[in-house]
Amino acid sequence: MPSELAAGPDGRALLVTVGEPSGVGPDVTLLAFRDRETLDLPRFVLLADPDMIAKRAERLGIEVSIHRIASVAESASVPASELAVLPLVNHHLEEPGQLDPANAAGTIEAIDRATRLVLSGEADALVTNPIDKKALYDAGFAHPGHTEYLAELCGTLTGETLQPVMLLTGPELSCVPVTIHIPLAKVPAALSTDLILSTARIVMADLQARFGLDAPRLAISGLNPHAGERGAIGSEDETMIRPAVAILQAEGSDVVGPLPGDTMFHPEARRRYDVALCMYHDQALIPAKTLAFDETVNVTLGLPIIRTSPDHGTAGDIAGTGTARPNSFVAALRLASRMAKIARETGLDTLEAAS
Repeated sequence: MPSELAAGPDGRALLVTVGEPSGVGPDVTLLAFRDRETLDLPRFVLLADPDMIAKRAERLGIEVSIHRIASVAESASVPASELAVLPLVNHHLEEPGQLDPANAAGTIEAIDRATRLVLSGEADALVTNPIDKKALYDAGFAHPGHTEYLAELCGTLTGETLQPVMLLTGPELSCVPVTIHIPLAKVPAALSTDLILSTARIVMADLQARFGLDAPRLAISGLNPHAGERGAIGSEDETMIRPAVAILQAEGSDVVGPLPGDTMFHPEARRRYDVALCMYHDQALIPAKTLAFDETVNVTLGLPIIRTSPDHGTAGDIAGTGTARPNSFVAALRLASRMAKIARETGLDTLEAAS
């Protein structure tokens, strides 16, 4: 990959959170670091329990020198051959596949500290490894999920009301679901013209500021089969989606829709837009993961920080076995570095966005 993806002299470190310690987050991080030269990875700092990471490396048969640091700034002097780790106050158990509520405090601490460090400008971006929501719920975690926690934390720290938007982006397709983790039966009631508008505007703003697209092109899907066939198969496409498209077009945005979900993802159709805005979770994630399961990255738009994540779960069943593939984690690192570089060049870096 191009060396420009590595942190330059004006770039700060990327932060990586360990995620659920019983899952593959530690594995993919260690595997990627082991192959850092071949992969030409940007430098990063891992927020984790160093002892747990050392034990997982030993289990995986990976030789790694762990360099404990007291601050992100100190990572600049860490030799490239050593893994810079910012130790957690809370400790993690090294038990692959074994969820334990005792690990929750450290998992949340890593997310909290990393978010604050990126907001303060001490780091460029955040790459989060997967968490297990049940493990956190059992320990009293009161947020619906990872993204919602990040949005609330950023909102509390900046005094802003934030709408986080999930972008799944891969080599061939980028998709955004307008509604996410809700039952399919509740999607029509959750949708509104205002929600479609606010989601589309966030997507276009971040595509310009952090992806370098001067005039982003959006394709907006319909909700019903054949985009409702002008009301013959449901009314939502005409009453909610088409008005949102008309408003966006009147604002000067390059937007088309509502488009039938079964014809907007073939190769020729994909060449006509940069991002597909879909109405519900599976409408967006099925084509994205089918086309590039191992290379797709989860990006949270609408935040005053850059946050990317591998597009897979904790996979506790293969944690510690050495069979986890780090492809999506590597893609998340590369994308976070590229987004931070573009944000600096456009003058819209994370520090300014948070002010």
